[in-house]
Amino acid sequence: MAKMLSRVAPWLASRKEDAAPGVVVRVLGGADTAQLLALARRDAVANVFILSHLETVGTASPTAGGASIFGVFDGGALLGACWAGANLVPVQLDPDFAGVAMAAHRSGRRYASIFGPAETVLALYAALEQLGLAAHEVRDHQPLLTITGPPAVRPEPALGFGQLADFDKILPACAAMFEEEVGYSPYLGGKEYYSRRVKSLIRQGHSLVHMNGDGNVVFKAELGAVTPEVTQVQGVWMNPEFRGQGRSAGYMAAVVVLAQTLAPVTSLYVNDFNAKARATYDRVGFHQVGTFATVLF
Repeated sequence: MAKMLSRVAPWLASRKEDAAPGVVVRVLGGADTAQLLALARRDAVANVFILSHLETVGTASPTAGGASIFGVFDGGALLGACWAGANLVPVQLDPDFAGVAMAAHRSGRRYASIFGPAETVLALYAALEQLGLAAHEVRDHQPLLTITGPPAVRPEPALGFGQLADFDKILPACAAMFEEEVGYSPYLGGKEYYSRRVKSLIRQGHSLVHMNGDGNVVFKAELGAVTPEVTQVQGVWMNPEFRGQGRSAGYMAAVVVLAQTLAPVTSLYVNDFNAKARATYDRVGFHQVGTFATVLF
C-alpha cells in the first residue's frame, strides 16, 4: 500500500492543487459520449459495466438517480474515467490519476464498493482512505476470466431464463447469495431497491435459474452487464441443499451457453481464495485475461 500511496500522493487532500499540471477532472456530459465509448472499447471485457450502461442509456450524462461519470482530460483528450453511482468503477483509468477519488468524495455520495482493474481500484481506495473512508473488506486479487466458444463440459439442460412468475422464489435466493458473498443483507436500508434490481434482471432476460419440481431454486446466476460483445456473469449461487454433488460445472456450462445467445464472450471475476469456484471455471473452459479487485465499504 505504501507504494500505491506514493503514486497517488500528488492527488491527495494535502496537495493545494486539485490536479496535475495540464490535467482536468470534470463530470462528463452528453457531448463526451463518443470519447467515453471509444475509451471503454479499448478493453470490452474489463469495461463491460460502463459499455452496458452506454448501450442502455446512450449518453455519458449524469443519470436521473444522480450517478455521474468523472473524466480525466488533458486538453480535449479523455485519458480515463470513473463511474460514480452506487459504486465507483474506473474506466481505462491510470492509477496515477487516482485524484478522481477526490472529486468522487466531494460529490457527497456514499459508495458501496469500488471494483475494476486491481491496480487502479487499490489506488482509488488509497486516496479515499487518506480522506477518512475505511473499507469493510479489500479483495485485492480477483482473476478476470473469459470463455468464447462451447464449454468444455456438458451443460445442465434444466437451467433456463428466470420468469417473473417465479420472482418470489428467485428474490430470496439472490438475497442469500448476496449475504454469503459480502457478509450483510441487501435489504439493509430497505427491500425495495434490491427487489427492483432483481425484477429488472428477470424482465431483461438476464436472470438464469433452475427451479425443481418443488418450486425451489437449485441454482441461479445473473448477467449483471450485457453488451453485444460481452456478458459479465454475477451472483452465481447453488442452493446449500444441493452442494457437494459435483453439479456446479454443468450449471456453469449452461450459463455460458445461454449467455452466448446474447454475446460471444462470457466473462466473470472470482475471488482468488475461492478454490472450488476457480476449479469449476477451469473445468468449464474459462481462462484468465486480467485481474480485478473489489473494495467493500
